[in-house]
Amino acid sequence: MREWPLGFVDKMLWFIESNFRKTIELEDIADACGVSRFHMCRGFVAATGYSVMDYVRGRRLTEAARLLAVGAPSILDVALEVGYGSHEAFTRAFRERFGVTPEGLRDGQYIMSSLLVEPIRMNTAAQTRVSLEPPRREKLGPLTLVGLGRVHRYDNNSGIPSQWTDFQAYEGTLGETENIWFGVCTDFNEEDSSFRYMCAVIAPDTGGLPDELDVLKLPEQTYLVFTHREHVSQIQATMKAIWSDHIPNSDVTVNGLEAVLERYDERFHPVTGRGGFDILIPIKA
Repeated sequence: MREWPLGFVDKMLWFIESNFRKTIELEDIADACGVSRFHMCRGFVAATGYSVMDYVRGRRLTEAARLLAVGAPSILDVALEVGYGSHEAFTRAFRERFGVTPEGLRDGQYIMSSLLVEPIRMNTAAQTRVSLEPPRREKLGPLTLVGLGRVHRYDNNSGIPSQWTDFQAYEGTLGETENIWFGVCTDFNEEDSSFRYMCAVIAPDTGGLPDELDVLKLPEQTYLVFTHREHVSQIQATMKAIWSDHIPNSDVTVNGLEAVLERYDERFHPVTGRGGFDILIPIKA
């Protein structure tokens, strides 16, 4: 079995576990791990299912909950120990995450174990790996896309398949280019762990669209194109390999201002989810 070197996600986990009680920002973690902020954020969520700062906040509050559950006498001392500057800020964050106040937990109220964020063991995030085919470079655009967009969280994108089902009702009514569809990921927000996903087609005529559909214009862009040949449900493993393994070890610079695309063509069978498709990562030429 191939031995994988310590990747930057493992370095991130080490740094976070060593420093989450301090005030750390995304830039601090990226600098310590020797990667760009964009690479770091995409790779970490692909490998762990958490955004970086959501994991940091979750670890802080979970450790605080442990201290309070065993009767820590001073809530302010606990708040300061896990990186919060005031009782009020700590109480607000604690209640938002767990649904109870620090005082309530200390007095015997219950927190659901599923809300706790346990430390991810280094190398656990890298255990499931796929072998990527060498990517190719492709210049694409400008494109005018029409589609159905919705916001999803990094740790719960299970609504995307049903989003495609809803979008299928419009197929054939938009004057679209046949046999090609795009999944478009934009508006990555590290603070609230969300991104916008659009099910889309190429449709130059954007007049008279239903209110629930959006128009997205993409400029000409150079992409690094990876082919995913497994079932569509396995896309996360390919994304993990792209962001955690290939990108950090390549000489490309990702263009973090542009959309990440999934491109489905005649190879892909929408009923079975098989046939394969392309994943396009925008890069600076």
